Amino acid sequence: QVQLVESGGGLVQAGGSLRLSCAASGRIFSTYAMGWFRQAPGKEREFVAVVRWSGGNTYYADSVKGRFTISRDNAKNTVDLQMNSLKPEDTAVYYCASTRSAILREPKTYNYWGQGTQVTVSS
Repeated sequence: QVQLVESGGGLVQAGGSLRLSCAASGRIFSTYAMGWFRQAPGKEREFVAVVRWSGGNTYYADSVKGRFTISRDNAKNTVDLQMNSLKPEDTAVYYCASTRSAILREPKTYNYWGQGTQVTVSS
């Protein structure tokens, strides 16, 4: 299996920046892509960004395009999410996840998840 551990969350004012990191270990060779999802209280988990593990292709939710950047370091087995121009509506628990599937925007296609890191953006 794959183990994922997120870090870098915290409290930031609107307009500020945070950088999240996800450290992966275990049986990573079968991973097709690594993604970031978020979930606010009372809402469903939603797609944020994803990167192809091999080719490096990236895809983003419309709500974060131009503000967030996902990147991966295959040698270090890490995936980062640089978040700029943060808004209060970005407040959520952010999860790192791994998938073997080519369907990249649906949470149900991801088989391994981290425990999440809290991001709070104040106005």
